Amino acid sequence: MLVIVGYIVVCISVFGGFVLAGGHVAALFQPLELLMIGGGALGAFFVGNNNKSIKATMKAMPTLFKGSRYTKAMYMELMALQYDLLTKVRKEGLMAIEGDVEKPEESPIFSKYPLVMADHHVIEFMTDYLRLMVSGNMDAFQIENLMDNEIETHHHEGEVPVHCVAKVGDGLPAFGIVAAVMGVVHTMESVGIPPSELGMLIAHALVGTFLGILLAYGFVGPLASLLEQKLHESTKMFQCIKATLLASLNGYAPSLAVEFGRKVLYSSERPSFSELEDHVKQKR
Repeated sequence: MLVIVGYIVVCISVFGGFVLAGGHVAALFQPLELLMIGGGALGAFFVGNNNKSIKATMKAMPTLFKGSRYTKAMYMELMALQYDLLTKVRKEGLMAIEGDVEKPEESPIFSKYPLVMADHHVIEFMTDYLRLMVSGNMDAFQIENLMDNEIETHHHEGEVPVHCVAKVGDGLPAFGIVAAVMGVVHTMESVGIPPSELGMLIAHALVGTFLGILLAYGFVGPLASLLEQKLHESTKMFQCIKATLLASLNGYAPSLAVEFGRKVLYSSERPSFSELEDHVKQKR
């Protein structure tokens, strides 16, 4: 929703200012300029990326028009889930959660937390490392190193759409110049026409540069920044799980282990100690 609101503000500010200055919006409506700029940028996007990058970008684009899934409520569910699992381990041993880890969709513990269950990446990350803990063949240092590698891989994969969209945004001003040059060429070959018509052709040519810059910095460029922010939010979930499980492996009680995870969250979503404690008690 904020993306659409932002686009509306950009359009009202730019085109509204143009109208208030005495300009005519109809003069800016140049479909052929948009065809050259948009088509050129789209073609370059396909040339400069492989199938994996193109699919990842197309998959990521719809998420830009949705609000963030990573709210305080989701983080509280995540930490309450980890607390329940670690408490069960402390009381009954690691083997007690084997069934929960192997089939989380059938687990009575996991089923209490639908927001977390809806994110299969988070569930897969958590259950994979709980499974390693159950096996008992790896120490905390080995698991931490493996977690770091997986989080780094996740981050690199998430950066692919960011870079693809950013590159398209960077290229739009250049395609705007191309469209403007094409307009100038057309103007020069029509130099014998009346000055009023010649002025219109020059104006049409300049619109290409305007559209290229506006699309780059007002529409496409901000999308790359938003994709990067969403990537950091998703990575924070994994870091929370990592901190909690490692604290548990190092011998801390579930209540303290969850506190390790709480501390790595952003302050805007981080629940207070009492909020988390009340939420855990309510779920239990």
